[in-house]
Amino acid sequence: MPHQRRLLSKWNRVDSGELHLAPRRWQRWLSDTGSLTQKIEEHIAQKLEVRVLRDSRQTLNSDESRYFHFQPQRCRVREVLLCKGNTPLVIARSVIPASSILGGNQGLLRLGNKPLGAVLFAKKPNSSKRKVLREICYLSKRDPFWQHFQKLYPSLPSKLWARRTLYQLKGKPILVCEVFLPALLAT
Repeated sequence: MPHQRRLLSKWNRVDSGELHLAPRRWQRWLSDTGSLTQKIEEHIAQKLEVRVLRDSRQTLNSDESRYFHFQPQRCRVREVLLCKGNTPLVIARSVIPASSILGGNQGLLRLGNKPLGAVLFAKKPNSSKRKVLREICYLSKRDPFWQHFQKLYPSLPSKLWARRTLYQLKGKPILVCEVFLPALLAT
């Protein structure tokens, strides 16, 4: 595996006690188990706008591949900004293995400007979503993950809190990383 694809994990499980290291104002955002889209829309009293930064097939990096049992595979990677008007509040990265798109999950290929949370938290029988793992991380300029997001969003603040969750949709895994921008607290 090429060196530039390698990311060292600094992620910690929410239940590991690391949550208390986050500022209190971020703790409820990092630990919430419901739909982030719905929570933000309630917070800002309006619908979020989704701006797609990238939606393409990519090879997993080593850090993310551990969620899929280190099986080298190409995945659909969708990176978006969740915005209130012109103000970005969250950067989100969804990693969807090809096997997770099969069957009833093919709509994941046609999300466009629709938030993934609308699919993950849809009130439909047989949607079978469940959270398997939730982790949090404090990102700084030295982190490869921060550097990756900074290329997509150049005005990225130098230090950020993020969470990532491994969801199951109809029994298939989807890894979602959400990076919280300071503007979220200012709204």
